Amino acid sequence: MAQHFLLSSAARTLSLVTVARMSDEEAHKAFRMIRWCDTGGEPVCPRCQCGAVYSYKTRKLYKCQGCTHQFSVTSGTIFASRKLAIRDYLLAIAIFVKGAKGHSALQLSRDINVQYKTAYVLSHKLREAMAAEMAEATVGGTVEVDGGYFGGHVRPANYKENRRDRRLAKNQNGKRRVVVVMRERGGRTLPFVFKSEGASLSTIGQRVQASATVHADEALHWGELHTFYLTKRINHSEAYSDGEACTNQAESFFSRLRRAEIGTHHHIAGPYLNAYSSEMAWREDHRRVSNGEQYLMVASAALAHPVSRQWKGYWQRSAI
Repeated sequence: MAQHFLLSSAARTLSLVTVARMSDEEAHKAFRMIRWCDTGGEPVCPRCQCGAVYSYKTRKLYKCQGCTHQFSVTSGTIFASRKLAIRDYLLAIAIFVKGAKGHSALQLSRDINVQYKTAYVLSHKLREAMAAEMAEATVGGTVEVDGGYFGGHVRPANYKENRRDRRLAKNQNGKRRVVVVMRERGGRTLPFVFKSEGASLSTIGQRVQASATVHADEALHWGELHTFYLTKRINHSEAYSDGEACTNQAESFFSRLRRAEIGTHHHIAGPYLNAYSSEMAWREDHRRVSNGEQYLMVASAALAHPVSRQWKGYWQRSAI
C-alpha cells in the first residue's frame, strides 16, 4: 500500500527544535535571507529600493544613503512595530504551518508564551499574508464549483418536542454564511464567502476563465452557469460521481475546513470566515509540500506583505 505523504520523510524537513535553538543573531540573519533573498540577504531600502545601505553597530537598524530612511528587517512588513523577538516570530510561523487542519490562537499563545490577543492577531496576520497570493488569481481548465455552510451554530433544545430544524433560515442566528469554492483540478483553490450560493455567480464570472469546463451539483442557481461555461452537473442524491461530472475535490476542501471548525477552532463565523477559508485553501493547495518549504513560503509571504491595515492596532480599536 502506498504511504501517505504526511507519513513520509519528505514531509518532514523542518524541526521546531532547530528554530527554537536559534540565537538572536541567527534569527536576524534568517529574516534577512528570507526578506532580501534576491540580494543574498543584503538589505534594500523599502522606501526607494536603493541598495546603498549602511548599518548601525549598536542597533540592528539600517539607513539608506539615498533617501536617509531608517529601517529594520521588519519595517514595512506585516511584522512592523513588533514587540516580540524575531526568533519568536520564526517559531510561531513554524508552529502555525505544521498543523494540517490549522492551529488555534489559544494553543499558539501557550506554545510561545504570549497573551491570547497577541497570538490571535499574529495568526490572522499570517492568514492575510497567505491569502494575498490568490487575491487576483483566476482558475481555468476543469473547475469544480460548490458551496458549504459554516458558522452560526444553533444549540439544539434539550427536549425533543422543543427542537427545530436548524437547517432552515428562520431558525438560524444570522451568523451562518456559505463558502463557495472554485477549485481547479491540479491547480488553485479560490474560496469566497456569501450569504447564499446564488450571490456568488458574479464572482464566479470574474474568477473562472471563459474557456473553463465547470462541474457543479444540481442546485437551481447553478443553472445560470450554462449560459457562460461548458457546464456538467452531478445529482448528489443519486451519486457523488457518474464518470462525467463530480465535485469531489471541492468537497475535499470543505472537509478540511469542517475539520478545522470542529476540531481546532470550534468557532468559525462572522467577518473572519473568509480568512479561515483562505487559510484552508492555501493548506489544501500545498498539502504535498514539505513543512520546511511551507515555513519558507509563509515567512516570505509575511515579509513581502505590507503593513496590515486590518490587524495593526486591532485590539486598541476594538477597545474604543
